[in-house]
Amino acid sequence: MVIKTATFVKSSGKWQDCPEPTIPEYAFIGRSNVGKSSLINAMMNHKDLAKTSQTPGKTQLINHFLVNESWYLTDLPGYGYAKVSKSIRKDFEKLITNYILNRRNLVNLFVLVDSRHKPQAIDLDFIQWCGESGVPFSIVFTKVDKLKPNVVIKNVEDYKAELHKTWEDLPELYVTSAEKKVGGEEILNFIQKTNEFLVNNNVSFDE
Repeated sequence: MVIKTATFVKSSGKWQDCPEPTIPEYAFIGRSNVGKSSLINAMMNHKDLAKTSQTPGKTQLINHFLVNESWYLTDLPGYGYAKVSKSIRKDFEKLITNYILNRRNLVNLFVLVDSRHKPQAIDLDFIQWCGESGVPFSIVFTKVDKLKPNVVIKNVEDYKAELHKTWEDLPELYVTSAEKKVGGEEILNFIQKTNEFLVNNNVSFDE
């Protein structure tokens, strides 16, 4: 997929305030400091489309971007904040879950995990929740440029082994690096093929 245009549309504090759900939407989520904004910017060939920060948890709203005038890319708040109060964390969790469960044009959720770490309980719990809730999703390993190739392979295999304890079939897996621009094209190709399928099958998001 060639990115011709990528523009910020709006930030929403609740899912009901999101743009009209008339076109396909693909959302990105992960723990704070997983490299979500950097990956989005790399994929869109835009240095600061999504705001990056050294402070985890910078994204606190649902941010919509219109890509190629035909689909939405959504930057969601992270889960598992370490430096916010429990009440604020619950507000974020409510915002995220309400969006994911109610946004009828959400075609796929890309769940980002840091390739440098062993499977984290918070990621596994969120992935399990997606499965139990019937949410279509893919897993995206980030920051692979920080590791040697053989370590990346081992860490991904360890993750797959952990998932296979409760999953028979695994979702799509992507290995990415925002810095080296690795993996983003594969994600965009998936989005393009999915959008073509939706068009060819006259899929509508109208209620």
